This record gives sequence, structure tokens and C-alpha cells, in this order.
Amino acid sequence: MRILVTNDDGIDGEGMHALARKARRMGHEVIIVAPNFDASGTGASLGPLSRKDDILYEAHEIPDFDGEAYSINGPPALCVIVSHLEAFGPVPDLVLSGINPGLNTGRSTLHSGTVGAVLTAQNFGTKGVAVSLHSEDESLPWFWDAATDAAESCLKIMESAKPKTILNVNVPALPATSVKGLKWSRLAPFGSQRSALNADGKGNLNFGLTDTEFKPDDETDLGLVLNGYTAVTILKGVSPGRPVETEYGSDLHAEFSFADKPVEFLVN
Repeated sequence: MRILVTNDDGIDGEGMHALARKARRMGHEVIIVAPNFDASGTGASLGPLSRKDDILYEAHEIPDFDGEAYSINGPPALCVIVSHLEAFGPVPDLVLSGINPGLNTGRSTLHSGTVGAVLTAQNFGTKGVAVSLHSEDESLPWFWDAATDAAESCLKIMESAKPKTILNVNVPALPATSVKGLKWSRLAPFGSQRSALNADGKGNLNFGLTDTEFKPDDETDLGLVLNGYTAVTILKGVSPGRPVETEYGSDLHAEFSFADKPVEFLVN
């Protein structure tokens, strides 16, 4: 397969380099296109659409990687789009995003630039794998090998997967030999972190993330990772809701009716 490797941490991301080298050793044709800045938390953003200047790109040499590598002054979703418009050669068969240093589980996937890249690929009919690695202590070494091993397993699955298939892969903070295995999962209803905000009263808002005490179900992505498994979740991008007839009387139902019957909106 021709694989586009990207991330949201920037062209110098150590995890992305490890991921690209793994895909190359598997025999795939690999090209790197990544932001020239830290684009964490950009989701599927393209950056300012009103930009008057051209998109800037620069070629790079990545250690122990024999493929082409480029950076652009845009977030990962834009990296995917320009690659599908053949800015750097033929359209990729698959987008491989990561390795993100930190989990992208539960609702946090909505804001992840790592995940946003593969969801953008899905809009083009392209398959994608997003890989994120947990760390319980960022002062300790990252277990990149555990994440690249998980990516290798998922790439083998994706060789025969249907177009638009997207896998979100979250790997525990363990050496590769200590990971219990890969398991299919569902998104946790909440993530391992939540937004936190402090105002100083002087026009400044201090925004950050703080750990939660949320206890996830063991079969969710977050629950599996915390129990030593690599969690693999199939993701579906933007999809329409559908009106579903429900029993009358719940405050959760829409306040208007469809065919004179109460409805609520559910996502397939």
C-alpha cells in the first residue's frame, strides 16, 4: 500500500518517525506529510480558510527513513487534503496518523488532530489508522515499540478492509512484551482528562487539561488500556441523525413532532 504518515505534534515527532519506519519495514510505500508546528487539539481543522498566502512546504530528512518527508504550515487534516490532491505524488491508499504521545479515547477523539487526520481521509474514501500511546508518567521513556507493534497488526487487518474503514488505536503505557493483546472496543462516554479553566480577572483565561477520576467500563477503549490491553475502535465520521418514533412523555424528546408523533434524533 501507499501510506501517508502524519501527526499533530509536528514534523520532528519521535513517535511519527517510529511509525513511518515500521510501515516502511513492512514493505509499504511511505511518505510523511506533517505540520511544521505543534497542531495538537486541532481536530479536523484546516486552519484559516481566508488565508491569502500560499501553503508553505519544506522537504526533510528523517533519521533511518528512506522515504520522502515534507512539512507544511497547516494542521494534519490539511496535510491529508493536499496529499489527496496529489501535492506530493499519488493519492495514498491509507493514512497512518500518530504516534500521539497521550491517549485519544472517549469524547477526546472529537478534538484530536491525530484522529482528525484519519477522519478527513475517510471523507476521501481512504482507509486510516490513528495510533496513540498512554503514559502514566511523562518523565519515563515512551514505549514506542508497543505502539508500532500495534500499528503493524492493524495495518495487516487494513490490507483487506473496505474503503473508508477507520481504526482508532490506543496503546497502554507498557513495554511491547507486557501488553496483554489487542481487543475491539467502543468509545468510553468520558475521557481520562477534562478541560479546566481559570480566569485571572485581567482578561486572561488559563486553559488546560486535568486528570479525572472517571472509572470506565472494562470493555471501553479507556477501560481496556488501563487494564493493559491495546484498544482498537472503529470510527465513523460525520453522519446524519435519523428521526425515530418514541413513546410520548419524555423531556428528552424533541419538542416538535414528525408525522404528528414525538421523535428523538439518534445517530446510526
